[in-house]
Amino acid sequence: MHDKDVQAAAFEEHRGRLRAVAYRMLGSLAEADDAVQETWLKYHGADVTEVRNLGGWLTTVISRTCLSMLRSRASRREQSMDETFVPDPVVRPLSEIDPEREVLHADSVGLALLVVLENLEPAERLAFVLHDMFAVPFDEIAPVVERSPDATRQLASRARRRVRGASPSADPDLGRQRKVLDAFLAAARGGDFDALLAVLDPDVVLRADSGPLVRGAAASKVVRGARTVAEQAILFRQFAPNARLLLLNDGVGVANVVDGQVISLMGVTVSDGRISEMFILADPERLARLDIPSFARD
Repeated sequence: MHDKDVQAAAFEEHRGRLRAVAYRMLGSLAEADDAVQETWLKYHGADVTEVRNLGGWLTTVISRTCLSMLRSRASRREQSMDETFVPDPVVRPLSEIDPEREVLHADSVGLALLVVLENLEPAERLAFVLHDMFAVPFDEIAPVVERSPDATRQLASRARRRVRGASPSADPDLGRQRKVLDAFLAAARGGDFDALLAVLDPDVVLRADSGPLVRGAAASKVVRGARTVAEQAILFRQFAPNARLLLLNDGVGVANVVDGQVISLMGVTVSDGRISEMFILADPERLARLDIPSFARD
């Protein structure tokens, strides 16, 4: 085997973990793939003959890349967070787990958590993701964020407090999630407003990213409160019969399919038997960039 083949094989051993790190750092599968590619280019051009821990070296490289991307992203937007942010979901069938995708779920990252992470400062997010999700020691994270290990520990601690207090506690049981989502879809199909209210938390928050324009009007929005969300569900009930259940990240979600085309993906957070958060991605450009398996379109 040629040296280049050996080098490529060594990188491939770490690709899954690198993509998982980047996805949690960026909340975007397309950007995560860009970060992995940038890491490969840096690896390909570097002399790593003296590197004893290639996985650690690659994690540092991709972490620096993601940190730069997060800082660039922060500089392009206003100080206030765009509340309509919906992360790229990872789509899987309910009936099985794809081993090639399983690395993305090794630490069970939910859409709600990715939304919370989007509100963290770039250095806080990096420290939290690397330490709390991938057990990277603070003395290895510190050079990336250009802080002392103690200051880096404080970054992660601050992020941890914000994460714990920002989102309702989610029910991890897929069976209970499915029962609640089935009840929501049945109520939506039947136009049953009272049944929708019964399955929605009074303080439910719906975030929808439909892209910059839909029929000439801005459609991305945040909707708060059970009555308002129920009204939205009634308004769009014609799509409910096309809903197909699947896994989005670590929870049960829905693909709305029209003529074999996925027109939206919806994830939910179920808390105490009710839907407390909803995440709808209907931006055609973003959907087109996702790797949506054929089962979601059948």
